[in-house]
Amino acid sequence: QVQLVESGGGSVQSGGSLRLSCAASGYSYSRNCIGWFRQAPGKEREGVAALYTGGGITYYADPVKGRFTISQDNTKNTVYTVYLQMNSLKPEDTAMYYCAADCQVVGLHPGAYNYWGQGTQVTVSS
Repeated sequence: QVQLVESGGGSVQSGGSLRLSCAASGYSYSRNCIGWFRQAPGKEREGVAALYTGGGITYYADPVKGRFTISQDNTKNTVYTVYLQMNSLKPEDTAMYYCAADCQVVGLHPGAYNYWGQGTQVTVSS
């Protein structure tokens, strides 16, 4: 059974940085995809960054390009971890951030992913 546990959220001022972590267990990361999504109050969930583990290919939403970086750590046998380094944060980045894994189509569409974590809150103040 796939379990995704996010951590690293918090409150920062505009221009600050945070690094989110997603620990995935029971997940076959070989030739698969994992991504970060966010949902602000009153808005639809949107893709932020995704990683195709088969070739290390990354995808980023336009609003975060150049500021966010997705990376992975597959050196531990039982837990696979994906990170989202977020720099130059803006108030519009405020949202609940979710990790998702195992997609039918590689990319940033939330509907393509089968497993979801519970989310971690990111709040950026001006």
